[in-house]
This record gives sequence, structure tokens and C-alpha cells, in this order.
Amino acid sequence: MNHQNIYGLNPSESQTELALDRRRFMKLSSIILGASLLPGSLAFAADKPSAVGLQLYTLRDMMAVSVPATLKLVSAVGYKEVETAGYFEYSPREFRKMLDGEGLTSPSAHIRLDLFDKSLNQVIDTAKEVGHEYVVIPYLTVEQRGSGINVYKKLAENCNVYGEACKKVGLKLAYHNHDFEFEMRDGQLPYDVLLQDVDADLMAMEMDLYWMVKAKQDPLAYFKRHPGRFKLWHVKDMDKQGAFADVGTGIIDFPAIFAHAKQAGVEHKVVERDMTDNIVKTIQQGYKAVSALSKA
Repeated sequence: MNHQNIYGLNPSESQTELALDRRRFMKLSSIILGASLLPGSLAFAADKPSAVGLQLYTLRDMMAVSVPATLKLVSAVGYKEVETAGYFEYSPREFRKMLDGEGLTSPSAHIRLDLFDKSLNQVIDTAKEVGHEYVVIPYLTVEQRGSGINVYKKLAENCNVYGEACKKVGLKLAYHNHDFEFEMRDGQLPYDVLLQDVDADLMAMEMDLYWMVKAKQDPLAYFKRHPGRFKLWHVKDMDKQGAFADVGTGIIDFPAIFAHAKQAGVEHKVVERDMTDNIVKTIQQGYKAVSALSKA
């Protein structure tokens, strides 16, 4: 069974990610090998808050080379939690064993929307086996977004169903935003429709702080209007040109956001950077910055 395609990237996307040229493959392999030979050498010694996680999509090229060595690298930096974006041909049991071996847990998983419709029971069974607490709808394709606000009203209806099924077995559904949820449709914002029409007990929100700022939205205003709803955060920064930046090196006012963590209800703060030229530096800086912000 292709767990990468079922629980992570779309088939076309995964084919692109896996088609590494030889030079890139060798470069990534050398980085991973170095990390595996020097366990703990990359970690920041001070304070390792358990709620600092890493979205493994950041390391998708490395994961395609070697999942075990990539997880070893993540652990060496100091992370204790990861959020999955596919299992890269490993079974749920095998993936869980690798996590356990590196002292990692995976509280949340990104799972394509169509899979909730096609194989909800399998989504649930896999999540339980890997040890996830949250199953997160990560992205809507252009086709899934459709047109008009009724698309999101129907999605909200479906999310109530998915959330109820998850709740029955001790799992929690969540929704991860980009910026397109803040494009006005028929006088309403899709993000607001999801917040209002899905029972708060059946779906939490994973707020992507970069995309909130990109969409010119105020995270603090949402925390105030919907306290306790934002159980997960994606912590990624923005440079002055609006592109991705390592956490703590850009323009997003994270101290102000983290000061309202209790009001938001956040349980897991997940470092992510969609694209980076220096993977190791990115995940080290992310861990260091979020650890410091969590202490403040």
C-alpha cells in the first residue's frame, strides 16, 4: 500500500518530490548520514518544551532519501514531536516503531480531504496505530474550493460528520488554513463559515501564522472571537518581501502572538517552512526560536 500517496502528498506531487537528481540525492544523503553518526550534536541543550514540534513536510526531500535517518536528525536537533505529511512507503506500525526509537511522538497528521470521504475508517485506524491525536485537513485543491460560499458550507457539514466519527474513538479533527480561506465569497469569509458552522467540539483549527499574516488577518482578533479553538499552530516566518523566512528572522510579531497562547488554546506549536535552502539551519533556528518564545 502506498501510504505516501494515501496520507500525504497527491500522487503527482509525490512523484515530483521523489524525482531527485543524483547531485541533490547525494547532498541530502551526506547531511542525513552526518546527523545519524553524531546523535545529539545538533541539539540546543537548554529547555526542550514538549509542545515544540516539526512539520515533516519541511524535510520531504530528506524523507524521500531516508525516513529513519531524517527522524534521527529531527531528534538530534531537540524536537520531541513531529507532524506527518505521509509515511513514505512505511506501514503505520513501522512508522510508529521508528518514532518510538528516536523518542518522538506524532500528535498530528496532515491527511488529504478526499480520503476522509473515501476511507474515513482507514484514516482513523491508521491515526490510532501511529499515535496521532489530531487528524488535520491540510489543503483544498482548486477543484475542491469550487466557487461560491456554499462549497464551504457543505464542507462544514462534512466536517461535523468527520469530527463526530473521530470523537467517538478519541481522535480530534482539525483544519489547517492557507490564505484562500480569506477571499470573500458571497459576502462571507470561508474561514469564518468553517469556524461558525462546524461544532467547536468536533473540529479544532490549526492556525498557520504565516498564511494568516499573508492574508492580512489578525491572529489575535481570531483568538478573541473564538477562544480555545486554535489547538495547533504552524509557526513559520515571513521576510520583508512576503516570502518564507526562518522563525524569528522575519517580520511576524511572534512575541505578541505567543503572549496570547492561553487564550488561543494552543497545545502544539509546529515549526514549518515550505521551502528553504538550508534545511538543517531552518529546523535548528525554528526549534531555538519557538523554545524561547514558549518560555517568555
